[in-house]
Amino acid sequence: MKRELQGRYVAISTVGEKAQAFVPAPLPPCPPIEWTSELRSKFDQALLALGRLDSVSTLLPDTSLYLFMYVRKEAVLSSMIEGTQSSLSDLLLFELDQETLVPLDDVREVSNYVAALMHGLRLLEDGLPLSLRLFREIHGVLLAKGRGSNQAPGEFRRSQNWIGGTRPGNAAFVPPPGQDVLECISKLELFLHDQPEPTPVLLKAALAHVQFETIHPFLDGNGRLGRLLITLLLCDQKVLREPMLYLSLYFKTHRQYYYELLNKVRLTGDWEAWLDFFAEAVIVTANQAVETAQQLLELSKRDCDKIIALGRAASSTLKVHRALLEHPIATSGSLVARTGLTPATVNKALAHLEQLGIVKALTAQKRNRLFSYAGYIEIMSRGTELPGR
Repeated sequence: MKRELQGRYVAISTVGEKAQAFVPAPLPPCPPIEWTSELRSKFDQALLALGRLDSVSTLLPDTSLYLFMYVRKEAVLSSMIEGTQSSLSDLLLFELDQETLVPLDDVREVSNYVAALMHGLRLLEDGLPLSLRLFREIHGVLLAKGRGSNQAPGEFRRSQNWIGGTRPGNAAFVPPPGQDVLECISKLELFLHDQPEPTPVLLKAALAHVQFETIHPFLDGNGRLGRLLITLLLCDQKVLREPMLYLSLYFKTHRQYYYELLNKVRLTGDWEAWLDFFAEAVIVTANQAVETAQQLLELSKRDCDKIIALGRAASSTLKVHRALLEHPIATSGSLVARTGLTPATVNKALAHLEQLGIVKALTAQKRNRLFSYAGYIEIMSRGTELPGR
């Protein structure tokens, strides 16, 4: 098949120099995607993996407990791709108003991501469709505080941006000029709503992600929002009941190849190589999420059995254990608030959990000590470790 540029170049003049900006052609791709038997099989496998993941969410005793951490893990990974240095533990400490070992802006950026994802899911539940308004709303939360808060949160850009390099002239990629952004993103919105033609949801997520990254419609936060778009689309179209699929770990692991594939699509129309990579990312990530859910279930059951063996103290200790499943780093004070138990009862339960090897004390002070559900953190942190930490 003859490959061709998936858009057009326009000459721009910005920050005192001339450059070529790329305006993508609207979706769906032209010429159409060439579905080899291998590519079709890969997409079938990806849909099966998503189905398995969705069914696991129904087996979890309380999905909300696990989702709390899944969402935070994705926030850490997606922000890492952008260069932040916050770990999962840093984020949990920040949410408890505790000191972290990383710059405040880094961990605040991750916290913003959690808030943006939850805000997007709430808007979808309330009936707002995937739309330009939804993008702007989520972006407003994503850049609400800290780094990026001066980069027009919630507003599509009107000026030129670029990716890589110090200026458009030496950039790796220059997205459409500001005056073309609204038309490009409006056409993407139509594609999300099956205009000019219906597109299967997994394929739609794969194509829309590339298009969003190519348009780069905001001054900052495009990478994170483009990755969020995948999860929101799968939840909106009811492929997943819960937001349990996040591709950021796979994209982070294969970051260089991921960027190369995005560029190949733009320059040569090689959608097939991107789609193969995307389907593989879904298969690997969905299988990892299933495995993680099973490991968390086994850990929780094993620890519950140990707690039940305590006898009379089991009831209150199980309540504290359940609260730690939702927030696996906690202070004794936050556990009092979450369980409704008295401080004395919470402290006794924590002493039992320490003796059983379920929790570890992170601080030695007498009042409002900090505790970690170490086994749970270890399972959820895989892939988010920071070098030298």
